[in-house]
Amino acid sequence: MPTFKPIIGHPFTPSEFESYCDALQFTTWRPSFIVLHNTAQPSLKDRPLGFTRQHMQSFVRYYRDQLHWSAGPHLFIDDHHIWVFTPLTTPGVHSPSWNKNALGIEMLGNYATESFKEGRGLLVRQNTVAALAILCTTLNISPSTLHLHKEDPLTKHICPGRNVIKQELIQEINVLLEQRR
Repeated sequence: MPTFKPIIGHPFTPSEFESYCDALQFTTWRPSFIVLHNTAQPSLKDRPLGFTRQHMQSFVRYYRDQLHWSAGPHLFIDDHHIWVFTPLTTPGVHSPSWNKNALGIEMLGNYATESFKEGRGLLVRQNTVAALAILCTTLNISPSTLHLHKEDPLTKHICPGRNVIKQELIQEINVLLEQRR
C-alpha cells in the first residue's frame, strides 16, 4: 500500500482561501488545469451542516484504507467553506487520466438529483466558482481549461452530475475574474 500524503484538512472562506493560495509556491509540481467532481455520497441531505474536520479524517480513512490511494482530491467544497485536503502543491488522486497534471475539486452534493442553482446547492456553486477563480489566478490558467470528471476517458461516472453545466461555470468564473480586475 502506498504511503498516504498528509492532508491540510482546514476550512477557508473564499477570502481566506485567496490569502492561502497567494502564499503557495509551486516549485516541484504545477497543475495545468482543474477537474471538478461531486461527492454524490455524501449528498447535501447527508451533510446538513456541511463538512467538519471529522469528515476530513473519514475521507483520509476512505482513500487510504479502503481505496489504497496515496492521496485524495485537493479540495472539498461545501456551502460554508473551501476545505483544503491534499496540498495544492502536490499531485492528488481523483481522476485516472489527469492525476499527474490537474487539481481535483470535490463539491458536496449529488448533482444528478440535487439542485445546483438554488438553496444549498447554489451556495456550494458560489464557493466553487470563487475557488476556481482564485485557482485560475494563482496558477495563471484559463477557466476554459476546466474539465468535468465525466470527461476523463478512463471514467465511467456521470460526475459531477447533469445539473452541473460546464459552460455556465466557466462564464461565472470569467465574470468573477473580470470583476476583480
